[in-house]
Amino acid sequence: MNLKSKSTNQGINRRQFIAGAGTAAVGLTILNPQLAFGDAANRKLNLGLIGCGGRGQWILKFFADHGGFNLVACADYFQDKVDAAGEKYGIPATKRFTGLLGYKRLLEQKLDGVVIESPPYFHPEHAAAAVDAGKHVYCAKPVAVDVPGCRTIESSGKIATKNNLCLLVDFQLRAHPSHQEAVKRVHAGMIGQLVSMDCCYQTGLVFASQDAELRKNPKNPELRLRAWGSDRTLSGDVITEQNIHALDLASWYLDASPLRAYGTGGRKRDYVGNCWDHFAVIYYFPNDIVVSFSSKQVGHGYDDIMCRVYGLEGTAEAHYFGDVIVRTKDDIYNGGKTPNLYAEGVTYNVATFYDSITKGDFSNPTVAPSVRSNLTTILGRTAAYKRTEVTWDKMLRANEKWTADLKGLKA
Repeated sequence: MNLKSKSTNQGINRRQFIAGAGTAAVGLTILNPQLAFGDAANRKLNLGLIGCGGRGQWILKFFADHGGFNLVACADYFQDKVDAAGEKYGIPATKRFTGLLGYKRLLEQKLDGVVIESPPYFHPEHAAAAVDAGKHVYCAKPVAVDVPGCRTIESSGKIATKNNLCLLVDFQLRAHPSHQEAVKRVHAGMIGQLVSMDCCYQTGLVFASQDAELRKNPKNPELRLRAWGSDRTLSGDVITEQNIHALDLASWYLDASPLRAYGTGGRKRDYVGNCWDHFAVIYYFPNDIVVSFSSKQVGHGYDDIMCRVYGLEGTAEAHYFGDVIVRTKDDIYNGGKTPNLYAEGVTYNVATFYDSITKGDFSNPTVAPSVRSNLTTILGRTAAYKRTEVTWDKMLRANEKWTADLKGLKA
């Protein structure tokens, strides 16, 4: 993978990372979840969970429902988190590991794979250790909070492929057939030459419960860790931790990384943490395509995660919780609504993870586009913090590393 941005004359079909990264993501094999276990290797895989918070406990249900996994171990910094996951899924107390290094003790167990749902700051470390330990990896997005972390995930993906291991990144939009078909049609030229794009991630308050806990004692290191979503170093800030869904969709449609970006933003809500609550970024992509992006995490009355692509012959419009449509004057593709994408995308990804392992597909096509999308958020974030234009190449050369303050936390 070459992280440098480069222009070609191939327009929207150019490759930014691994050759074929975009089409590999579009063509990701989706196995019917109801058929996955029956016609594969007919064996169960032993699975461990790293990160037993709300999403970690929630996502284990999909692995349990799939039928092809044994949930045998879990790790989290906090005892109450591992106990909640362990009691819910029948994981023995002796297989529940705590502390910052609890994941290492988990990786010493007889596991086929691990699910990584820890705060994003730890994803590169946890994924690299899992691959080095010979485990298959199912990793939450974002894959990292900084450029060095993205490079680590890139490297882990290559090592995983070399060692016949699966490393799958859990983006729900990319896994859904309706979105795959819409992107395929845009890449095939249905709406003609692409001109511009709007995308957004607009929500109300998020992480309010974490903020309430942190207010009790903002200097307590364990409360800071519990409130990771309000800490920009642990989370990557909202543009990387959450807004990445919209920017992942944008980079997927364009099959490119941006050349440069100009941004702004800030914070208005009364939170103890240091994350921003709104961003606005103009991205400049190859072939003079301009992408206007905005996000918020405040207020009520408007919520949407969407991407709208304008071409000379038509428009493609995709929503995380709504319609997926590609329109021209004489043609239309209506992929319908995706009201349950949050769960449906995971269902597809869990089935694909199992199928890839048991049928020996270790091409790991989600890694390259996930790194590209992650870096796209970091470019926008850097431009917004600096309130100036930042180029892709300058961002990569700077290779800025974020280091969390973990003093006072137990190993």
